[in-house]
Amino acid sequence: MPQPRAAVILAAGQGTRMKSAVPKVLHTVGGRPMLAWALALADAVGAERKVVVAAPGADEVRAAATALGATVAVQDKPLGTGHAVNAARDALAGFAGDVAVICADTPLIRPETLTRALEAGAEGVGVLGFEPEEPGAYGRLVLDKDGDLERIVEAKDAAPAELALRLCNAGVMTAPAALLFELLAKVGDDNAKGEYYLTDVVALARQAGTRARVARAPADEVLGVNTKAELARAEAAFQDRARAAALAAGVTLIAPESVYFSHDTELGPDATVEPHVVFGPGVTIESGARVRAFSHLEGATVRGGAEVGPFARLRPGADIGAGAKVGNFVEIKNATLGAGAKAGHLSYLGDAVIGAKANIGAGTITCNYDGVAKHKTVIGPGAFIGSDTALVAPVTVGAGAYTGSGSVITSDVPDDALAVARGRQKTIPGWAAKFRAKKGNKDG
Repeated sequence: MPQPRAAVILAAGQGTRMKSAVPKVLHTVGGRPMLAWALALADAVGAERKVVVAAPGADEVRAAATALGATVAVQDKPLGTGHAVNAARDALAGFAGDVAVICADTPLIRPETLTRALEAGAEGVGVLGFEPEEPGAYGRLVLDKDGDLERIVEAKDAAPAELALRLCNAGVMTAPAALLFELLAKVGDDNAKGEYYLTDVVALARQAGTRARVARAPADEVLGVNTKAELARAEAAFQDRARAAALAAGVTLIAPESVYFSHDTELGPDATVEPHVVFGPGVTIESGARVRAFSHLEGATVRGGAEVGPFARLRPGADIGAGAKVGNFVEIKNATLGAGAKAGHLSYLGDAVIGAKANIGAGTITCNYDGVAKHKTVIGPGAFIGSDTALVAPVTVGAGAYTGSGSVITSDVPDDALAVARGRQKTIPGWAAKFRAKKGNKDG
């Protein structure tokens, strides 16, 4: 029977190298804050308790963690990673199970990788290791002759032979809760930084006769983020991963490198995405749908066989029915297009329900906001909305009804009726020539 699991997520760093008023762990990768990535990882491995360790006064981090279902513990002083984990002791009082310590600024670790680390530490201490191209300032993992982990040496405290080692600490440690806090109580601060290192737990475990093991991770999963440049690299790594997953699932990406995904983008097999498409959070594209070039979608659903774009904008609440078409420079927000409906050109459709096979002419807008509140427009199945129609909500155009081009519709239109609301045209023969002559511009 697997032991219960908990996660301690370290989020107390000051993040000064980000040079941002936004707390480091709230910067996003794939449209999701890094703190939310860490908590989602904890959920994915079955953590029943999640403790976020934050700095004093980190109100935004505290609010975000609480909203995501975590308990917040405060590290009162920045005295190192061991001190930070120890701040979670009270929040885990009475917990009898395995604990995973992860950093909130490493957003790309996969659940299966953390699971391996938990398994490595199930009866002792587990550490996630990786081999970077440049070991640099990473702590080195020193193995014994049997391949178990003997100790972790921080780069600033390492001897030349230790600095030559390529296996490095990824910042993830696992252990049974009781063992972890028992060992942390023995950690001192006699080191180059004068801090309480979490990594000292390994040597203390070995001295007590407890086994320590390493689970290995690909380097691109454990990329830490401390600067905007590293944030951009993490984003690029996420996008590469998302594109590869989409292609493997049977999605057609004509120019994969130009398509940008969010963490929750869902694309069905045989969906087609043309170049330069951006998916914000909350997008689902069903099988057989096509998203054409230079479109931006967020919080939207595109049903099977529908076509969106090029140059279309779908905002939250857009639901494009099967076989429907949204064309050039059409913006849709909180609106449903029924199956086979068409909005081909230069239109804004907000807070609307549009029936199956309705046709929306070029330049149509739903006037949904009166300066105080939003109102709904309903367009019935098979209705034909003439070009340059303004529909002043709340208003309903019935099934099969027509509106004349250039109309401003302020009242409901019955089924199968024609509504025309515009000034009558008046033509004055010869007026233009007389006007030019008067102005001394006979050549026009």
